[in-house]
Amino acid sequence: QVQLVESGGGLAQPGGSLTLSCAASGFTFSYYDTTWYRQPPGKQRDMVAVISSGGSTTYATSVQGRFTISTDNAKNTVFLQMNSLKPEDTAIYYCKARHRGYGQEYWGRGTQVTVSS
Repeated sequence: QVQLVESGGGLAQPGGSLTLSCAASGFTFSYYDTTWYRQPPGKQRDMVAVISSGGSTTYATSVQGRFTISTDNAKNTVFLQMNSLKPEDTAIYYCKARHRGYGQEYWGRGTQVTVSS
């Protein structure tokens, strides 16, 4: 069964850190570009970070220098390391994998991140 499962969300204080995981089953990330998105309450879903199947990365301006996206092929998992968290980082975080050739996409169900003192 093909699926993506996010985990690692929770409550963090401003200035704190969290690491989100996006674990794949039924396929490998080797042929997929993977994107983390987030959707704050009442707002649209926006791109946070992207890692290509070749390992190149792109970040939204709002998280540049604070967040790091990476892939562990042995664990078939994509991570989002989030440092220096701000209240405006509060959102549901989703991961999406898109096949580079065929364009087939898979989405996870999301994990809640809340940044509050």
